Amino acid sequence: MRCLVLGASGFIGTHLVASLAGLGHQVIAYGRSFRDKDTNIKYIIGDFSNENRWNEILSGVQVCYHLISTTVPKSSNDDPIADVTGNIIGALQFLEAARKKNVRIVFTSSGGTVYGRINSDSIDENHATDPLCSYGITKLAIEKYLLLYRELHGVRSVVLRIANPYGEGQQPDAIQGAVAVFMGRVLRGHTIDIWGDGSVIRDYIYVQDVVRAIIAASEYGGKVNVFNIGSGAGVSLLELLGMIEQVTSKKADIIFHPSRSFDLPRNVLSIAKAQQELRWTPEMPMIEGLKKTAIWMQKTLNEAV
Repeated sequence: MRCLVLGASGFIGTHLVASLAGLGHQVIAYGRSFRDKDTNIKYIIGDFSNENRWNEILSGVQVCYHLISTTVPKSSNDDPIADVTGNIIGALQFLEAARKKNVRIVFTSSGGTVYGRINSDSIDENHATDPLCSYGITKLAIEKYLLLYRELHGVRSVVLRIANPYGEGQQPDAIQGAVAVFMGRVLRGHTIDIWGDGSVIRDYIYVQDVVRAIIAASEYGGKVNVFNIGSGAGVSLLELLGMIEQVTSKKADIIFHPSRSFDLPRNVLSIAKAQQELRWTPEMPMIEGLKKTAIWMQKTLNEAV
């Protein structure tokens, strides 16, 4: 099968490209830049927000995995206009070409931002969607456009609202990804800032479990088009740091700050629908996933010295 991965140079994208190639698919990797290249994969360097080669890029493509986002939740409110022009306009230009090519689309949305304030312990796909950041609004808008194109033009698509992914390859100096940031600071002996008392609960999912869900979604032939993808369990920041201390054998140096109004106390996704419809369930226990991440990160930090 000929597959196109948009955002192929990102954290999830690099894992997805490797898995698809390993399954024998013909993979086209699209991104801003690539450091390591595989001779069996076709690489296209481009700017998603200004791409005008979609008819050429999508030629012969059967499935497209849309993983690109030009912003992150933390900074998206600083420039919502750039968020919209970089993501929604780019997505519409892509969709216009995709509808003419009969391409199936899997879109990675955000389970941590599209729902907004939570009114239940476990969030299912029917929960109200009232994002509190531009990033979440943009993700939700693209979801709605995918539904529109499905209804008007028959474009087949599946949306995955993904929790907080972690694993090998997630950079410790990134501006998002609590696992990587915390682990990197613990390994280097740096302090960790916590806003509040550390009781904020989030849902963390190992990257290879995410990749399996993305591939399962591309093979899904049912009627459901939105799925939560997470672990189905909540972990507090202090619990996360305790596990990181366990797998690194290092003590976390924590500095507590006053809580912030926009930090939601709990966000845990219900994954029952994905388990039933996609026949998918997360397999990696968190402590094991953290061990794998710690081994990779320590090696990476050592090589950078």
